[in-house]
Amino acid sequence: MTQKYLGMTIGFSESTAEVRMAQYENGARTPKEKMVADFANELDVSPHALTVPDIDTDIGLMHTLFTLEDLRGLTIGEIDGEICLRLDKSKGMTYVGMLDMFMAWQKEAEKFKAGEITKEEYDQWRYNYPRIEAERFKADIDALRAAKDIDKAQADK
Repeated sequence: MTQKYLGMTIGFSESTAEVRMAQYENGARTPKEKMVADFANELDVSPHALTVPDIDTDIGLMHTLFTLEDLRGLTIGEIDGEICLRLDKSKGMTYVGMLDMFMAWQKEAEKFKAGEITKEEYDQWRYNYPRIEAERFKADIDALRAAKDIDKAQADK
């Protein structure tokens, strides 16, 4: 379906339909709720699938998860009778990048659960991700370099 055709089906004139639809698609204009409902009806989808989700609602969160399924390969499944979300390994580098981020999150969550860090420290990590991870990585690299320099200096003596 073209932008022009969709625009015409919801009531735009033939001369303006394509331009108006392009404006909505690229974010230059935001359609009113009634128009979103018309688009959704024409496309046979939920209006929630067409709008920026409000993750403060259950329906908005579900549509966010659906988008993550499409864009990032997040899948729903079951392990030992429990519903779980997992990454699709066939997504290649998207999978690798998401796995790295999820592993960093899991590591911090486990530290919090084990009492190694406080709730405030856990929240600071979450609110400042990925900056804190980058700072830690840099500190680790700097420590390795310093250790290497010490070993080299001792070997030169």
